[in-house]
Amino acid sequence: MNEKQERIARMLRGVPGDGPDLRYRAYFEQFNQGHYYEAHEVLEQLWLKDRQGPNGLFYKGLIQLAGAFVHLQRQRLRPAAALFKLAEANLRNYPGLHERLALSAVLTLIRQWLASLEQSSYTANPLSSQMPPLLRLQG
Repeated sequence: MNEKQERIARMLRGVPGDGPDLRYRAYFEQFNQGHYYEAHEVLEQLWLKDRQGPNGLFYKGLIQLAGAFVHLQRQRLRPAAALFKLAEANLRNYPGLHERLALSAVLTLIRQWLASLEQSSYTANPLSSQMPPLLRLQG
């Protein structure tokens, strides 16, 4: 097992809940703790197996959403905006509730964070003035 696989295995230990794939649930656990890079890494394992499948763009959009917040944490505002746009493009064609995630709320969240960046002409990081978002699975 390489270092990345070990890191992901540690993230998967103790993830609460049942239902969807453990890696999918771990994404939300990591995201909600503000560990956006780790959220990206753990979901990437699932996406790599389903890139061309029905959830390929869904997983890719969630990975891009986490990536946007990684860029915000690193004060890279324009790259964050670009990833918000890509995430929206990949998620908007799925139904409002998909894989127990209220995508309509996620799309609203994406648009709000993108609007905050654009309104400040990319000079103010909304992560320094707003509470980080939380993503919750339904049921």
